[in-house]
Amino acid sequence: MLALLGFLMVAVFMYLIMSRRLSALVALIVVPVVFALISGFGTEIGDMMLAGIKKIAPTGIMLLFAILYFGVMMDAGLFDPLIKKIVKIVKGDPLKVIVGTAILATLVALDGDGTTTYMITVTAMLPLYRKLGIRPMILAVMPMLALGVMNMTPWGGPTARVMSVLHMDVSDIFVPVIPVMIGGIAWVMIVACILGKQERKRLGIMEIPDEDLQSLAGQEVAATDETAETAALKRPRLIWFNLLLTAALMVGLITSFLPLPTMFMLAFAIALFINYPKMQDQKERIAAHAANALATVSMVFAAGIFTGILTETKMIDAMASTLVSWIPDSLGSHMPLLVALTSMPFTYFMSNDAYYFGIVPILANAAAAYGIDPAEIGRASILGQPLHVLSPLFAAQYLLIGMVGVDYAETQKFILKWAFGTSIVMIALALLTGVISF
Repeated sequence: MLALLGFLMVAVFMYLIMSRRLSALVALIVVPVVFALISGFGTEIGDMMLAGIKKIAPTGIMLLFAILYFGVMMDAGLFDPLIKKIVKIVKGDPLKVIVGTAILATLVALDGDGTTTYMITVTAMLPLYRKLGIRPMILAVMPMLALGVMNMTPWGGPTARVMSVLHMDVSDIFVPVIPVMIGGIAWVMIVACILGKQERKRLGIMEIPDEDLQSLAGQEVAATDETAETAALKRPRLIWFNLLLTAALMVGLITSFLPLPTMFMLAFAIALFINYPKMQDQKERIAAHAANALATVSMVFAAGIFTGILTETKMIDAMASTLVSWIPDSLGSHMPLLVALTSMPFTYFMSNDAYYFGIVPILANAAAAYGIDPAEIGRASILGQPLHVLSPLFAAQYLLIGMVGVDYAETQKFILKWAFGTSIVMIALALLTGVISF
């Protein structure tokens, strides 16, 4: 019964947001509460909601201060040289702009963190998209596709969980998958070319004079020229300080020198004080980015309620057991392929913790009965990550959607086929290269 209610809850949630009958924020809060009541957990709902909020609180805090930090960096002009270089290369060609977006997102996503990938990519490319009239939806799609592949690095999260739960190392899980990831990135570039050609056909190639290119670089263009107020916020003399501070932050993210929320809080405080030492300027910078921060963080905490109820009611456990029980014995020898295919819906509807710590060990044990190496199951389980970054439980996507200014449901509809294609391409390559067996 719990499994049925769990599947029904997810289905109702997706229907409500995809049909735009409820906003994602409202649905994340209301739908799980209703199903918890139906399940007979009325007296425990408050504790369940609070448990989910507590678990996701560090992520919410990190996103809050990440938005504020990169907002200050954008205001101060840290990304001006990068944008200037990109603008010089791509000029007014939408195809080059979109391919450049995919390349930039792939490089930034090497740190495995969705928040920084989205913040840096959108900050660098949004002015150019607005100037050329390229659909902002594409700016949401390309970083998500790139991150879906690069999130498979050992420090990205899923691979680390697999290695931990199966007691294996990088050479067992990650190294064999590297050629598959390269193929996945190649697919992302193909998608960029497809979308780029569509936009080039729609918009044509804009001839932008060199002086306009210079003025475009480093601005937050809103279909108008740079204002005096925006120019006054630039801090060109502090660009090296800001670059070193950001580089130190990135190193900290990779090495986990400090917890991520505290690193962003500390970096933001330093950046704000050094770039805008006057109290009034500090208040204005915080206020300027408050709306974006509120929209994103509210979604994160709402997602905490969703996951809290899904986990504390044990619906996730029941859903996992039910799905595993559906695998016929006759298909046991094909477990790696089945795991790869089912990892797409699993990682979409569940958190990585729930899937990799709850389901993957069960699948690995079941496969062992058929003489299949658990390492194959581990490798197969990470091939669905391109779908995971679309999950309503993946907090960073709310930041991306908020920055770009697109609708959540429309984004899901637009990107789903491309993300599905990414996973299918990687699964096919994994079979061809022997990373997983059939």
